Amino acid sequence: MNDCLFFGFNSFPKLFKNEPYEITKPIQFKFENENENENENEKQIKQISTGDYSIIFLFKNGKAIEYSNQNPEKIQIEENIQKVTVGYQNEAILTIEGNVFAKGNIINPNNSNEFINISSLIEDTNDRIIQDIVSGSYSIYLLTSNQNAYGIGLNEYGQLGFDFETLKKTEKPILMMKNVSKIFSGNTSNNVFLLNSNQELFVCGYNQVGQLGLGESRKETKIDKLTKIQNIPKGKIIDIQCGDNHSIMLIEDENENPKRKLYSCGYYLYNGLGEDEDENTYEFTEIKSSLFENDDNIIDFSVGFMHTLILTSNSKLIGFGENDSGQLGTEDTKNQYIPIEIELPKLRFNEEIFNYHVLCGYRNSFLYYSPFLSSFSNLEEDLIKLFERKEFCNISFKTKNGEIIEAHKLILKYRLNQNQNQNQIEKLQEIISKKSIKESNQIFEMIYSNNSKINPKLYSEIKEIINLNEKIEETMKRIYLNEKENENENEKDFIIERKEKQYKFPKLILIMRSELYRGMFLSVTEDKSNKVTDYSELSNKSFQIFEYWIYSNQIKNEIQITQEIIDEIQIGIDYFQLNQTNPNLFDLLINKFNNQN
Repeated sequence: MNDCLFFGFNSFPKLFKNEPYEITKPIQFKFENENENENENEKQIKQISTGDYSIIFLFKNGKAIEYSNQNPEKIQIEENIQKVTVGYQNEAILTIEGNVFAKGNIINPNNSNEFINISSLIEDTNDRIIQDIVSGSYSIYLLTSNQNAYGIGLNEYGQLGFDFETLKKTEKPILMMKNVSKIFSGNTSNNVFLLNSNQELFVCGYNQVGQLGLGESRKETKIDKLTKIQNIPKGKIIDIQCGDNHSIMLIEDENENPKRKLYSCGYYLYNGLGEDEDENTYEFTEIKSSLFENDDNIIDFSVGFMHTLILTSNSKLIGFGENDSGQLGTEDTKNQYIPIEIELPKLRFNEEIFNYHVLCGYRNSFLYYSPFLSSFSNLEEDLIKLFERKEFCNISFKTKNGEIIEAHKLILKYRLNQNQNQNQIEKLQEIISKKSIKESNQIFEMIYSNNSKINPKLYSEIKEIINLNEKIEETMKRIYLNEKENENENEKDFIIERKEKQYKFPKLILIMRSELYRGMFLSVTEDKSNKVTDYSELSNKSFQIFEYWIYSNQIKNEIQITQEIIDEIQIGIDYFQLNQTNPNLFDLLINKFNNQN
């Protein structure tokens, strides 16, 4: 079933038949070929991307359909696709194998309707495996598996990071920056944000009204050299999305409430800060509204040409900005300069809110259901980081070219099917021995993260040996229970000694979840003891809550939460230096406390 709502300017008459050009009230639709007898994979939306002239629907099975206002018929795209992206006058698809095919007047002037492999045009042949793609208005940005950012298309505003006087455009990708962890732009935007591994943010492009967030001192219309932003709000950058005249940043800070906040800069009428501001905002400034208060999370947001939509975990859709075509879904065409709540039909919000996504186009919007776009859970993120950092690895595998990949026996023991465990590891080694380093890393990422969509084709080869039906939280609980039952004493290689009791843990679990113990185990001091005294002064009951939560992200149902426990846990969170990627244990306790009382 496809839950998908549309509102705004109807520039796709083939898709939305018999509808007016301005759809001010969200409408739900079905695809032409959607019927009860159709294969489930054929009709489940994975992702939608839209620009002014075209829209692409990507489905779970890796196929896509394109609708265009310049073509009366839909276009089937038969590729093994993992992501699609559409700009103002460009389209791009990223395949499972890491190739990028793109089309458009700027990309391929000789035949704008033909997809060409732009990743194959990268001069460095060792840098042609693409990890992510992002569209700007007239440009496409590529992030390679080597963490290098490339740009292709127009450079009229310096959005490729080069002097716009000497480089007007490029028809092949050019290297913009190395050591890039994420690229941000927008389908109607002429600027780009590049985040490196140290959470430093660099920008270039169109800056007429301050949409790059560089501050009062940088009011140039065009910034053609990648420039570091000095004043970034405190916290972890989750996402940045850009419109034509404003940019929105989502920041997560575990020490704040709510822990996720939105910041904006740019044109004052459409940046959500209110029309009384009466001047453009040149630095990222928090968007404050009572609508965000006490929300568990902002789970998704999207920025269009001059409007913004936000979806919260308590099932609210919030919007602001231009509304001349009904793109805010308010049943009128009145612009909104501060965030307002938008009424929506009843969907499956209460059950599966985290699987809904918002998308803002040029002057239209979508709200759609896709369980395949959801980000990793917090435990999955922690496991992926553990694999990437290679700390305390104790088993190795050799690829077909002789490269060595290291992993963790404890994780493989529980993530592979339990029957004849040693045989499963041997089968895994046999599979890895026939794969490239990239494919091998993807196999381990699927094992560690429980996520088959990393590479569905490879997953089909390992699904017999991997325990993918079990959620990571359940795997971690099994590790906890087997540890408690003394199944394998040698796995419990570290003791936390308290006043009345000793607690045994695998070091692997502690470094994955606590920065305190990660720093302790990786220190260069002579002290390599496998025992430590806990000075946190938590009661045993509070410590046992920590113990279970460190493994499972959960609190046992039978635990009775008191105010004393809440106060102790608040101190303990700081003491154990719990990873920011973890869910907020304090919030879990408060919710449980409120429910019990």
